[in-house]
Parts: sequence; C-alpha cells; structure tokens
Amino acid sequence: MASSNEEFAAEGAEIIQSIARQINCPVRRQQNDEKRALEGIRKATVGKQPPLKSEVLHEVFNHIVKSILKCFSDPVEKCRELSISLISDYISSISSIEDILPYLIPTLVQRLGGKEIVENAEELRLSLLEMLVKIVTTSEKKVAPYLDDLVQILQRTIVDPFPEVKKESCKCTAIIAKSIPEHFHMQSEQLVPPLLHTISHQHSKVRVVCIHTIGDVLLYGNHKAMENVTSHMAQRVFDQNPAVRLAVTEVVGKWLLDFVDRYSYHHKLVPLLLSSMSDEIPDIRSKAGQLWKEVGAKYAEENENDLKDQMDFASPDTPLPSGETERPNLGCRTIIYRNLIKILPGLLNDLADWTAPNRIMASKLLYTILLNAEDHVTQHMQALLTGMYKACGDEEAEVVQRVCSKISRAGGWYVNPEVYCKLVLATMKSSQSASVLTIFAAIVRGTQPDLLKPQLEQVCNTLANPDVCRAEQLNYLVQLLACTDAVISKCTTDCKEYSFQLFTVLLTVMSMTNNVDFKLQVKESLSKLAQVQGFDDAYQLYKLHTKSMLDSLKGSYEQWTKLLYCPVVGEYLDDIIPILETNLKPDKDPELRLKLFSLLSRLVTSAGSTVNSQEKFGDFVIVVVKDMIIPNCVWYAGRTAAAVRTIAVSCLWALFQSGLLTEEKLNMILDDLTTQLVSLLDDDTKTTRLVTCRVLQKLLVICRDSFDPERLHKIYMELLKRLDDSSDEIRIAVAKTFGAFFDCFKEDYDSSFYRAHLEEMYKGLLVHLDDPDPAIQDAMLAVLKQAASVSPEMLKDKVNEVKHKHRILKYCNQLLEHANSLLAKSS
Repeated sequence: MASSNEEFAAEGAEIIQSIARQINCPVRRQQNDEKRALEGIRKATVGKQPPLKSEVLHEVFNHIVKSILKCFSDPVEKCRELSISLISDYISSISSIEDILPYLIPTLVQRLGGKEIVENAEELRLSLLEMLVKIVTTSEKKVAPYLDDLVQILQRTIVDPFPEVKKESCKCTAIIAKSIPEHFHMQSEQLVPPLLHTISHQHSKVRVVCIHTIGDVLLYGNHKAMENVTSHMAQRVFDQNPAVRLAVTEVVGKWLLDFVDRYSYHHKLVPLLLSSMSDEIPDIRSKAGQLWKEVGAKYAEENENDLKDQMDFASPDTPLPSGETERPNLGCRTIIYRNLIKILPGLLNDLADWTAPNRIMASKLLYTILLNAEDHVTQHMQALLTGMYKACGDEEAEVVQRVCSKISRAGGWYVNPEVYCKLVLATMKSSQSASVLTIFAAIVRGTQPDLLKPQLEQVCNTLANPDVCRAEQLNYLVQLLACTDAVISKCTTDCKEYSFQLFTVLLTVMSMTNNVDFKLQVKESLSKLAQVQGFDDAYQLYKLHTKSMLDSLKGSYEQWTKLLYCPVVGEYLDDIIPILETNLKPDKDPELRLKLFSLLSRLVTSAGSTVNSQEKFGDFVIVVVKDMIIPNCVWYAGRTAAAVRTIAVSCLWALFQSGLLTEEKLNMILDDLTTQLVSLLDDDTKTTRLVTCRVLQKLLVICRDSFDPERLHKIYMELLKRLDDSSDEIRIAVAKTFGAFFDCFKEDYDSSFYRAHLEEMYKGLLVHLDDPDPAIQDAMLAVLKQAASVSPEMLKDKVNEVKHKHRILKYCNQLLEHANSLLAKSS
C-alpha cells in the first residue's frame, strides 16, 4: 500500500511538474494566456487519455486548487467558466474532497453568498450551484461544519433572478436537509422565508421544486416554521398547473405521515390534503385518496389502544349517503372528529369568501369533511346551517349546487332529524328566508324516511304556519313548494295523517302568485298529495280539505284575498258570502276591501269553475250587489276611497259580463243601483267614469222594459254632462249608453207631456253633433237618429233652430231627412 501511495505521489508530482507553467499563469493575470493555461491544465489532468487514477488526480488537485479558485473572480467570463468547469470535473473524478472544502466553500460564499450579486453571468451562477450540489452530494455528513456558509449561500440563491439557479438551489437544500438533519434543524428556519418567496414564482417547474424542498426542510428541520408555511401551501392548492397541485398533495401527505409534530398541525394539514380529493385531475384525486387512507391507517395503528373498541365492534355494513361507495377508515374519521372544532369555523368563513375560487373549493372540501365526520357533525350543526344559508344565495352556481345537492343531503343523512328540525324550523318561523327553505328541502331529501317520521307532524305544522307559508316573493314560494315536495316524496304514505297541513301550504303558495308555470308545478304537487291519499285526482283533495281550511281562516279574513281561489269554492258559498259581506262593509280596512273585490272579480270572471260551479251563486248575487258593491260606491274623500269605488264598480261590471245578473234579480235593486251609478258618472277617477258608463249601458239593455219615464228622466242629465268629459273614450262610451237609453222609450211615451225633458235631451245632443272629432260626430248622429223616433217633429224643430250655428251642415241635413222620413211613415 505504501509503495502504491508513493507511485501515486510520484506520478502526481510529474504531472504537476509538467503543468507548472500553466499553474503560475493565472497568478500573473496575463489574460491572453489564462485561457490556454486552464485548457492545458484540463488536458493534462481530468481530460487526459487514458484517464488518470483518482488518487493521482487527488494529489494534483490538492496542489493546484488554490490557483484555480482564484480564477473564479477573474474579470474574463470565459476564464471563470473554464475554472468552474475544471473544479467541478475534479470533484466528480476524485473520491474525497474533505481536505479541499476549506478552500471551496469560502470561495463559493464569496461568489454567491453576498448581499449583492457578485457573479453577473446567470449561467456561471448556475454552474457554481451545480458544483455545490456535487460537493454536498459527495461529502454528505462532512459538510456539517460548513452549514452556516451553505445556508448563507442558499438564502441568496433561492431567490436568485435566474429560474434555473432557483431550482438547483432548492435541490441542494433538500440534499443538505437529508444528509445532516441533526445539524440542519438548527439552521432550517433561515431558509423558509426565501423558499416561501419563491413558491409563487411564475414558472411552474420552479414552484414544484420549491414545494418539494419546503417539504424536506420542514420534515428534517425545525417544525416551528409549519405555522407560516401552511397558508402558502394552501394558496398553491388553487394553482392552475396540475403538477404544482400534485406536489402540494405529495408533500402534505408526507407531512401527515412522517412530520414529527403532525398531530399539532392536523387541523391545518388535513384540509390541504382533502382539498386535492376533489381536484379536476383524476391522478391528483387518486393520489390524495391513497395518501389519506395511509394517514388514517397509520393514525389508527399509533392509537390502537384508544380505538380498540371501535375496531373490534365496527359495523361491517354501515349505510352510506347516495352516490358514495366507500366509507373512510376509522383513523381518517377519528382525525376529522378530533379536529372538526378547529377546521369547521375557518372552512365556513371560506364559504363566504369574496373570491369565487375560494368559495368553490370550500364547498368541495366541506362535503369531504362531512363524509369523514359522519354523525360527529351533529354538535356543529348550528354553525353549519348558518354557513349553508349564506352559501345558498351565492352568485356562483357551482357553490349553490354543491351546498344544496351534496352538503345539505349529507347533513340530513348523518344528523338526526330531531336535531336539525329544532334548529331549522325555529329559524323558518322567525324569518321568511328562501335560503332556509332551500337548505331544509335538501336536508329532508337526504334524510332516511324512518328517522324523519317522528318529526313529520312538527314539520308539516311549521310549513302550514301562516307566518311561514304566506308570502309574496316568487322565489320564496318556489322553495316552500320544494320543501313540501321533499316531505311528500320522502315520507309518502306517512303524510296521509298530515294531508290537511300540506294541502294548506300548496293551496296558499298557488294563490299567492299569478305565475302560470309555477301554478302548474303546484298542481303537480297536489296530484302527488292526492295519490298519497289514494285519490284519483286533486279535485277530491279539494273536497276533503276546503271546509276545514275555511274554518281555520275565520280569524284571519285578510288572507281570504289569496286563499279563496280554488275549484270547489262554489260548494261553500254559505260560509264564504257572510264573511265577504262582513269584511266589505265601508268601515273596514280599505286595503282589505281592495283585495277582496279583486278576488271577487277574478272569481266571477271564471264563475263556471269557481263561485258558480254548483250553480248556486245566483242565490247570493243580489246580496253581493246590494250589500257589498253599492255601499262601496258611495263617495268618500281620498285616493284610497277612489280606488275602492273603482274596484267595486269593476266588480259589478264583471258580474254583468258573467251573465249572473238577470232582469228579474236587477229589478229588485233597480232604483238603488241606478241612483248609485248616476252618482258615479261624476267621479273624479277616469276609470270609474268609464266603467260606470259601460255598466249603465248594460243595465239599460237588460232592464229595458223596467225603465219607466221617471227613471229615465233621472239619468239623462248626468249623461249629458259626461259628453263634456275630457276623455274622448268616455264620451264615445256615453254615446253608446245613450243608444241603450233611447231603446228604453216605449211607444206610449207622451212626448207632449214630457216636452221639456225631450227638448233638453235634443238640445244637449245637438251641441255635440258639431264636435271637432269626427268619431264623436258619427256617434252623436247615430244617437240622434235613434232619439228621433221618440218625437221626429220636435227634433226637426230643434235642428232648424241650431242649424245656422253649425260649421258642418251635412249632419243636420241628414237628421232632417231622417226626421222627415219618420214623419212620412207615421202619416
């Protein structure tokens, strides 16, 4: 062995002798010769063929290393490149570099570890880092004395502007952490800030390497840094690059398996790993699922004594929510259960975050958490419900869909209905919130029917509560219908006992809106409820419950404006009419009267299928007109009173249109009705005047034979006034009313006895024959021709009296011709 060493030394001395000139060249700093000198040294040593033995190179390297290291700071970039390459090749060629580390490390610190970048060339900084990687890889534990220097270098190079330098620095950091963990943990915290700065670099490959390096730094270093690292890792869960998200998954999984203080950080690390279980990339989901199983299995193994009973007596066939095929293992469930109180508040906050990706991720994670927590979520149900109510109104459809279709149903599956009903139903009563109804409907759909049955009475009574089911907002009504549908679908035949409550809800929501599509949905639900009762259609359901519903509403008449519109209302007129009569008295609340008249108008418009479905409404029609409509047509000051008069006379018009008011019935109230209609002709509201004209015209047509001269003479003066109305529409309507008016004059009318009345009528009508509006002129001509039959001679005289005042004579001439023809016929 001694002779071999002497041979190596001799051969090394010979080589050193041959390159002595080149070794001294860098010292003289002759730039033209330095490049050739370095190339010559390479050719005589590491580049020699056949290659020199490692021991020989070691002898040579120990002799020339100082001179070559001086070239690291040479002003010529090529010289620096050659010297770095030469040293790097020497390190790769010799077996031990321990004796030259005192020269190598300080040189690298000088080139890379300063506050300012000394080496300007990016490629050379990369070469220096690659050399450092070779050093720490070759030396392993022998680099421990130089850890401070290495950390100083890496603190600078990890944040180097050149991405490749960053990656090589991260690689070097990981090697050091694994090589000397017993020393590294004392310095590791210094490397965390630059790594966290680099973790968000724009290059995905840099981010991937950095994440893996952070994993090793914390795994082999000081665990206190975990507090600052988790938030940065959480941001990378949202990274657009799948490789980055996979790196996070692998690192977090490794921490949960091997990190020394992992139990203290379960509440921070577990959500990061479980977030990857809902990633869009199948490989990431698979990796996360595999790691989570391993974490749970290891936890169960480490806590075998605590979990022994649960292991021994576990149910082999535990039912799972719809869509789930595999139950999380005992360790996974226990980890979640023991950390849920720390995980859930932050997760619910993220569910209301201002950024949409955070809310979407939180909704995905929350579902996974619930699957692992199972029935242990019961004690957190209040907080969970509050979070779901808010998320239900999210502008992101994905969040709403996941909360309603998955999270809520999982809650309904694992939480006993007695618990969630107590919480949700109380909220439902205190505030009309569509979100509460949406969540409750989803929870009910996720509940097992046999568990819901004991709470069914409480649920149905709450839904039928007036404070819950009577609302105007369509969205709220839609969700209330969803709740009712969920109960009917989930409990089916168990709902028979509470059919009345559910019927009340459905009839209420249908009556509260005019939306046609929504009404069709309600009718479908009524059909489902009828099937539960064993009925063929919903009509039998109406017959079964309407009487009870009417009785239940006797103390709250203000709601009748919505709830009376049902197919069998005609069968209960004996109950309905007295209540309407009571609440349509003039001293009742005007708003209530407006709603009731509006309802009555709608009922009368479709009388055949509503109030007159049994052909009994005719027995009550006089009561409706005399005791409800006429009293509300009396004039009172104010806009509200005017609105009541308008709706009342409109309701009367609906009655006339329906054909329910016959001549026989009208004769019983003809004088009162005529008097009131005449007074309404002078109403301040245009609509009231217009509808009154039409009603009066209809009345004159129906009761033509009942109007004697005295009754007719009470009407014409107000009609003549209306010919001066500001609305042309009303004036034309008055002309039509005059047409019906003159049809009521009988052949035995004594025109000479009532001459004064006739002259006043003819005189008033002739004034408007010369109206600027051609439509009015034509209407007046038609009326006067009709009026001429009463007394042609008198009309002829009146036309001749005013003819000279008219701008257009053709109408006067036509009237004269018409009167002459009537006189000729009579003679």
